[in-house]
Amino acid sequence: MQAQLQLDLTRGALAPASLSDAARRFGVLPMPVLAWTPEVERETAHLYEKVKRVIPPVEWPFHAPYVKAINDLKRQRNAVILAHNYQTPEIYNCVADVVGDSLQLAKLAGASDADIIIQGGVHFMAETSKLLNPSKTVLIPDSKAGCSLAESITGADVRALRAQYPGVPVVAYVNTSADVKAEVDICCTSSNAVRVVESLGVERVIFLPDRYLAQNVAAQTKVKIIAWTGACEVHERFTADELMRYRAEDPGIKIIAHPECPREVVEVADFSGSTAMMIDYVKNNHPRRVLLVTECSMADNVAAETPEVEFVRPCNLCPHMKRITLPKILESLVYLREEVTIDPALAARARLSVQRMIDLG
Repeated sequence: MQAQLQLDLTRGALAPASLSDAARRFGVLPMPVLAWTPEVERETAHLYEKVKRVIPPVEWPFHAPYVKAINDLKRQRNAVILAHNYQTPEIYNCVADVVGDSLQLAKLAGASDADIIIQGGVHFMAETSKLLNPSKTVLIPDSKAGCSLAESITGADVRALRAQYPGVPVVAYVNTSADVKAEVDICCTSSNAVRVVESLGVERVIFLPDRYLAQNVAAQTKVKIIAWTGACEVHERFTADELMRYRAEDPGIKIIAHPECPREVVEVADFSGSTAMMIDYVKNNHPRRVLLVTECSMADNVAAETPEVEFVRPCNLCPHMKRITLPKILESLVYLREEVTIDPALAARARLSVQRMIDLG
């Protein structure tokens, strides 16, 4: 019956009174009535100021009622919304309480006194938030929001690698499932990968799942890297030839690449770093014109905060990140649906590999 209620909500088939009655019967809050009104316009005006460079005025009347409803409801629910850098501007700038890369989000969520975490990102990120915040309810607005990297390897694959390379420690990028994290020695991010690899004090390590990040780490260390074959479907599409064409058109452009990109792309970039490092580069250096070689929405979010910088957008979108929308966030808050759960025994093992990384500082 609740599934039917949700379907009716999606189709707009229930009147507001019916919504309230149904909500009481099923023990949930009523779905807010959404409309572009003078009150909504007034109460969201300060938020539109933040995103007016990247969201056209004609689109704001659609977003604004959801923005107001979500911000009102998260206070009632004592919820916190985490938004990855690849979320769209209306989510990242207008409803999120914490923004950043996947590990930043999970760690900062733990500092909140919220009861509920809404993950604006993909499923492995929600799992990581649950690992580091086991007492909190973690929700993801669309459980189908996956990741090509996380889906490229399983815990069974890690066990097979250990059998093939006995005694060789395993480092996993945080862009992996809890099932994989439970089988490895330590996790890493794109910003601390070299440090994590070298901290093990060994001649070689297994590094998974991103083969391009592995190549870029190998170029910065004497430790031999045994790589898995995964790749980010967004970053692997960039090519060095594409970037050189941009540079030929404007020799002064600054090209900043994520280390999930192929090695030849990183080699022609002016700077390479994690999403947080890319953002800091723009904010600290204020380049006249910049090309962010990463997921397209991140350029929109950085552009909203750095109006003096012109952004060139070679727009590769992550289809999984784009499954998270304002309507789905609102439904998740109303119904507390798509809760992320992890078997406690598996979670304890997975948490260890993440904690070992955090303990490095």
